[in-house]
Amino acid sequence: MVPPKSGGIFLWGWVPVANASAPMRAALALAGRAVGRTHPNPLVGAVIVSGQRGQIVGRGYHHRAGQPHAEVLAIAQAGPAARGATLYVTLEPCRHTGHTPPCTDAILAAGLSRVVYALPDPHVPAAGGGQVLQAAGVAVEVGDGALEALAQNAGYLSWTVRRRPWVLLKSAVSADGKVATVAAQSKYLTSAAALADVHRLRNAVDAIVVGIGTVLADDPALTCRGVRGGRDPVRVVLDSTGRLPEAARVLGADPSRASGAPTLVYTGHGTTPQFERRVFSRGGEVVQVDETEPGQLDLAAVMADLGERGLYTVLVEGGPTVHAALIRAGLADAWRTYWAPLVLGGPAPGPVGGPGIGRLDAAPRLTPPRVTRLGVDVRLDAYFETSWKELAARCLPD
Repeated sequence: MVPPKSGGIFLWGWVPVANASAPMRAALALAGRAVGRTHPNPLVGAVIVSGQRGQIVGRGYHHRAGQPHAEVLAIAQAGPAARGATLYVTLEPCRHTGHTPPCTDAILAAGLSRVVYALPDPHVPAAGGGQVLQAAGVAVEVGDGALEALAQNAGYLSWTVRRRPWVLLKSAVSADGKVATVAAQSKYLTSAAALADVHRLRNAVDAIVVGIGTVLADDPALTCRGVRGGRDPVRVVLDSTGRLPEAARVLGADPSRASGAPTLVYTGHGTTPQFERRVFSRGGEVVQVDETEPGQLDLAAVMADLGERGLYTVLVEGGPTVHAALIRAGLADAWRTYWAPLVLGGPAPGPVGGPGIGRLDAAPRLTPPRVTRLGVDVRLDAYFETSWKELAARCLPD
């Protein structure tokens, strides 16, 4: 199943509109308002439609964990008009008691006659709401906007069914595909509009990953800046031999870029206790994992550990070696490139390093990209086909 071909924001906040009905599009748009704020819950939006003319009488979306669910808010807004009406919701209504009561109870109490939801919820404690409603005599339909909902909640769904985060590789390249000049200058290749877009993305994800090469070359802070009400993701450094400097900004060495977000440093088993103490003294945590070969961390183990920590979405900002290793390990789910109208030339690297592909039929394939203009730059978004098809096979309704 191919992903939707048109629509709004990509992945965390993107609401494609290619396949959903008008009411479900409205529900998806509502869900997108809470991007990056509902963890550990999914993004969910709901609308209630009453009468033959299809008038929307209630709207709601889940704002934050612990707060009312989308269905409950839509029912509250609709009031008596909910009786006999149709509820459109982007994910199967829950049937369990968590921080809030079951949504199925609220739906039955409101007297809704029909419920249409985009995707079944694969989270076992919450799943089965559709069956509860059917057993109570409510007409239930599933599948309207399923692809859109899959794209919108890719992180939650990946974590639920694969127990690892959804991984987005991000790069900025010149028109001839270079990530830096021959003098290794890469800040800032793209325009202010593209940079602002990157910080909006950081605001939406749970973690941001870089390799030690990027830290040593650029000393990034990996914080979210310029976004109103923004928050910093967990900072993750892949450093197999323990080379991270104590003065690195990712450890908060620059007071102007200080962050309350934790920093995780993944290393091999050969790093010293002294290195661990230095990182710990700066507020970071060292996590040792196996190596698949000398100097190459087991990235599947890294992603599994991030999943164990409850992180759903991971943005990988570099560099080419890390991108290549994740693609080779089959852990890359999506691709974002910011294309700048510059020509750099020379032997400077591209966004993906490693030995390269010898045969075209062996190259990992991306879905047709969505193109977005950002000032003078262009943003390309796509999914890795293998990952998308796997997630679709495991999450889409039969």
